[in-house]
Amino acid sequence: MPYLYETHLHTSQTSACGESRGREYIRGYKQLGYTGIIVTDHFYKGNCTVSRSLPWREFVNQFCRGFEDARNEGERQGLDVFFSWEETFDDDDYLIYGLGKDWLMEHPEAAHWSRKEQYRAVREAGGCVVQAHPFRQHYYIHSITLSPALVDGVEAANAGNHDQSFDALALRYAKKLGLPVTAGSDIHETGQLAAGDVFGVYLNKKMKTIADYVAAIKGNAIADLKMSPGRCDSRGSATVSLPVKILDADERDTGQDLWNFLKD
Repeated sequence: MPYLYETHLHTSQTSACGESRGREYIRGYKQLGYTGIIVTDHFYKGNCTVSRSLPWREFVNQFCRGFEDARNEGERQGLDVFFSWEETFDDDDYLIYGLGKDWLMEHPEAAHWSRKEQYRAVREAGGCVVQAHPFRQHYYIHSITLSPALVDGVEAANAGNHDQSFDALALRYAKKLGLPVTAGSDIHETGQLAAGDVFGVYLNKKMKTIADYVAAIKGNAIADLKMSPGRCDSRGSATVSLPVKILDADERDTGQDLWNFLKD
């Protein structure tokens, strides 16, 4: 039987938008049959609670509080908890998997990476980059920025998207690129668990470390996605009301039209 994992989760200790502490998620995910969760709090350029005026090592220590709280409770209750993060650039967000706290301690330049630098450094260190909810449209988002040359996968299903057509577009985009797809809840509080409105990925092998998830993405070995029925149904109508930028490998705007880009 495949193993079920949450891939996109925020805690109140580290993400300013989070409403539940890391430890508060554990029982609910256990009850729903998850094998583990990946904590992906907002990082340096994102909606992070940690002061950027702190020395780097102290910033990292505080950044890891939500993860460590969840991990400690997970160990007590028997749920695996893994560390990752979500970084923001303009209005585009990226999930960084495979690098740990010790690695971050030694790489303060991570705070100021460009998308290109992020992708190169993460890949060189053995990690991977997945673009989160690439077609999300919301009041705080002013444009859609796509980086097809600077990611290893696409989050095709995000339970935090209020319009499932955003997910249908993400799946269509990933298929166009030939990239693996993931699903995650983008959960910020335990009420979402109580409602059962959570997504995730199924793997055929149990993860021992976050490197196993990186290998599953790079090897296109995700067994299946957990999401609501019809979530990524591409037959539904999808509209994009925001400007769209499609970047090349050097982060230059290619000027391509989205709908022409997505044509078969």
